[in-house]
Amino acid sequence: MKSVFKKALAAAVAVASLASLASCGGSADSASSADGPKIKIGIKFDQPGLGYKQGNTYTGFDVDVAKYVAKKLGYSENQIEWKEAPSKQRETLIQNGDVNMVIATYSISDDRKKVVDFAGPYFVAGQDLLVRSNDTAIKGPGSLDGKKLCSVTGSTSAQNIKDHYASKVQLMEQSGYAECVTALISGTVDAVTTDDIILAGLAAAKGDGQLKVVGKPFTQERYGIGVKKGDTTLVKKINAALKEMEEDGSWQKALDSATKGTGYKANSKYNPPTAFDAASSTQDF
Repeated sequence: MKSVFKKALAAAVAVASLASLASCGGSADSASSADGPKIKIGIKFDQPGLGYKQGNTYTGFDVDVAKYVAKKLGYSENQIEWKEAPSKQRETLIQNGDVNMVIATYSISDDRKKVVDFAGPYFVAGQDLLVRSNDTAIKGPGSLDGKKLCSVTGSTSAQNIKDHYASKVQLMEQSGYAECVTALISGTVDAVTTDDIILAGLAAAKGDGQLKVVGKPFTQERYGIGVKKGDTTLVKKINAALKEMEEDGSWQKALDSATKGTGYKANSKYNPPTAFDAASSTQDF
């Protein structure tokens, strides 16, 4: 499993500068092919274990959630049109109709709810820190004074650092986490910060023990499924699918598969989520 993650990260680093966003307008019902109507779903392409593209293959927990939800909405896997959804472009993709939904480690926040609606949450993560394995100085957010951090433009993690730690740290923003990992390994930055489940996949992808997750999460990140503002009917259908996914064991199976070999353990206090209500967002600092 570690070798798979290692190949995934290596490929992500190699293609990061060449990645481009493919988009297509219209609704799921209007797109058609020999396979019938299509549903367009935005995911990450560069997050091993969550949303990762290798050739024409898409893998990860978010991908499995997307496949399950799509099936419950009446779409087979070959009717899913996968779209890359970088953090800073997720709202735009939804608003423009380029995707029908976004399932891309998409934290529910009050600002985002002003422009899109959310189903879920389907998972609760926590923002953490990824450091070099020989680093003994960074033990959590309280030991970040004077440190250089890397996160992704448009992410909740980057905004959290700006809002709460701007006076203590220097923040480098990149377009993807592969670039952040490269900066960490080279010594350009002292830590990468994003959600713990993402960091666990990145650390395992490196596969040679160079990186470790600090293990001191300092927020709650409620992953939701973003849809067009006002589409309450779709939100209800997705929530019903998520509830069934948890009840029939598919949710746990998908999570176990996605995190195998990473050492990651989901916070059992919040996972699996039992209430599908994106009406409020919660973050702890």
